[in-house]
Amino acid sequence: MAVPVLDSYVESIERIQPNQANNYENAHGGEVVRLMDELAAVAAMTVAGETCVTAHIGSVDFLNPIPVGHVAELSAYVYDTGTSSLEVRVNVEGRDPREGETVATTAACFTMVAVDENGDPVDVPAVVARTDRETELVESAPC
Repeated sequence: MAVPVLDSYVESIERIQPNQANNYENAHGGEVVRLMDELAAVAAMTVAGETCVTAHIGSVDFLNPIPVGHVAELSAYVYDTGTSSLEVRVNVEGRDPREGETVATTAACFTMVAVDENGDPVDVPAVVARTDRETELVESAPC
């Protein structure tokens, strides 16, 4: 049974703390990728109903920094599946919580694989775009 794309859509907000920053007082790139990876896994597990692990991260585009004290607003969704793999688009925006304006900061595509308790790949359901919004997400997803 196919799963609608929007059923996999998840969001997360993280306030950037000094221990997550580089020497320029912006979120460290590795920290942003860690947050993205965690959310990609949640989106994938929502579709798979199984534990999902990272198999590949496509091009990670760092567009703008996220200063300490600002928030990283992450969104992720599954836009395609294979036999046991799930393609997940993750977008990050930065925002000063006192002002409200957001700016695109980071984007990447993750390939996750659903695994059983032994770490062996398991089959996953397909995702399907049934609404205009879902079609838009799928069409804009590939990195």
